[in-house]
Amino acid sequence: MDVQDIKNRFGIIGSSPLLNRAIDIARQVAPTDISVLITGESGSGKEVFSHIIHSLSARKHGPFIAVNCGAIPEGTIDSELFGHEKGSFTGAHEARKGYFEVVNGGTIFLDEVAELPVGTQARLLRVLETGEYIRVGSSKVQKTDVRVVAATNVDVFDAVRETKFREDLYYRLNTVPLKIPPLRERKEDIYLIFRKFIADFTDKYRSPSVQLEPDAQQMLMNYSWPGNVRQLKNIAEQIAVLEKERNLTAAHLLNYIPIEAGSSTLPMRIAKNGKDDFSERDILYKVLFDMKKDMVELKKLVVDIIQNGSSPEVFNSNQQVVSQLYRDIEHPQTNPDTYQPQLTIHQPGKEKEFEDTHHSIEVEESLSLVDKESDLIKKALKKHKGKRKLAANELGISERTLYRKIKELDLN
Repeated sequence: MDVQDIKNRFGIIGSSPLLNRAIDIARQVAPTDISVLITGESGSGKEVFSHIIHSLSARKHGPFIAVNCGAIPEGTIDSELFGHEKGSFTGAHEARKGYFEVVNGGTIFLDEVAELPVGTQARLLRVLETGEYIRVGSSKVQKTDVRVVAATNVDVFDAVRETKFREDLYYRLNTVPLKIPPLRERKEDIYLIFRKFIADFTDKYRSPSVQLEPDAQQMLMNYSWPGNVRQLKNIAEQIAVLEKERNLTAAHLLNYIPIEAGSSTLPMRIAKNGKDDFSERDILYKVLFDMKKDMVELKKLVVDIIQNGSSPEVFNSNQQVVSQLYRDIEHPQTNPDTYQPQLTIHQPGKEKEFEDTHHSIEVEESLSLVDKESDLIKKALKKHKGKRKLAANELGISERTLYRKIKELDLN
């Protein structure tokens, strides 16, 4: 059976190379008895691949059971998987077979395997290595012949580093890793899957067919789909039931896709109220770094004049540049978006524009933020003759912040 036959049999839609690769791995590993660890985000279709592996294996006529490890309470998970004896714990009124006993000769799919308690992980490891297990409350070793296919939507290796998952169990389960691609990595398949879902639901609910305009199709492909195929299916069902318009544009889709996600797929946080989220410290860092750049340029200028010499007219011209630099340093601009210091050195017959490059001159100056902050506040207060409101405006901070800084730096 080739990849296309598997797609037809299990209702898988798409032609993404990543999807085809995952199906091909499942097809090749199915006839063997080795363990498989399926990884993928929630809603990406991990359980479908466990059915593919079981149906194409020699155990296809044996039992198959899917167990959501995250949905079973920690206190009863051992009993569910391995069974228990009568009276082994409160409420155990009779003996009970566990999943590994019931599915003997078949396949057990352990979904969300990373949610298993550490003690249960040790029991599972023994089953994988020897096929042996012990019921809760019993001392008798029992044998089982079960193939384990596990799945998780978390990074198991990170859980191993955090000691939440046994390393030996990770390597035992991960004999053959199978990664299911998220929907956002299969953009070419999104519209095809949506069309299949919308056709199924309009037929189910006897509603008119739905068509998407090009801008709506583009929005479907640009959306990140954190819930993957499951989320896409839910949205298709909502549209089939609730939407009165049958020819949908991007504006219609915004009623079903979150606006913040539909408008951008960039991994960045948007500031509230459209304002830049600059803190006072961020602005201070920007101003200080620009001041340091000006000081470096100034020292280069002085060294150049000393080493190469300059005619009186060139010296006077450069002296104006030096004066401007000192004015910039004495009264720095506090807006980091508009502060663009420029320095032009005049030499006979040419002008040279200095830019922010690596300099061979060592800068011997204090880089202490406290010292710089204290110095700026002192200069602002001196300039405005102790009037704190005007000084605060000059510094670009609130008057309350200025009072706090004066108290913190002991500038009274």
